[in-house]
Amino acid sequence: MPNALLTFEGVHTHIGPYHILHGVDFAVPEGEVTMLLGRNGAGKTTALRSLMGLWKPNQGRITFAGRDISKLPTPEIARLGIAYVPETMGIFAALTVRENLLLATGPAGFQQDRLDTVLALFPVLGQKFAQAAGGLSGGQKQMLAISRAIIEERRLLVVDEPTKGLAPAVILHLIEAFQKLKAARTTILLVEQNFEMARALGDTVAVMEDGRIVHRGDMAALAADTGLQERLLGLSLAAHQ
Repeated sequence: MPNALLTFEGVHTHIGPYHILHGVDFAVPEGEVTMLLGRNGAGKTTALRSLMGLWKPNQGRITFAGRDISKLPTPEIARLGIAYVPETMGIFAALTVRENLLLATGPAGFQQDRLDTVLALFPVLGQKFAQAAGGLSGGQKQMLAISRAIIEERRLLVVDEPTKGLAPAVILHLIEAFQKLKAARTTILLVEQNFEMARALGDTVAVMEDGRIVHRGDMAALAADTGLQERLLGLSLAAHQ
């Protein structure tokens, strides 16, 4: 794919004695939202962790902006401009919202325009700026995790199941926030099970099964084809809501 910012090429990843990824191949076009879908246990999180260097691929290549990053340490991968929001969110409960955000900035601290952008996406964080992050609701913690990832300008935002366990109203808020990021041509790789999120945001899609990519294409085409959804995912995407 000529405009790919990120590519997986024949990636195999083992975790101890377990062979989890079996030759994963897909690309993330620059300026678009790519959905990585699949049933539980398909290998989606392992793919993201392999991207970030948390688990090292045993074979194949992961390239970012034309550079092979497969063997780089995690801090160096992050410094290339990749932000990762894990499923666990990873916020520091004892620190305030402000302190959590500040930890993700460069030596100069907050850039006012970036801080303004984040607080415009998630105004509730401005209201709770001095509050300990541990006292936030689940949805607010997810907003903080995403905000921390984008408080500095990044080339790629990688997010693992941001809507998991959240109330429908909070999910709609997150969809709106991601739509604004998409409108700004933010490149996003998003693992998600919620149909509304996938349909509203996805430009391209890759579907995983048993550690392999079994489908690549346009998200709109998959969202419109219930038969294909059932073959790839075992049930229609609408049932994932």
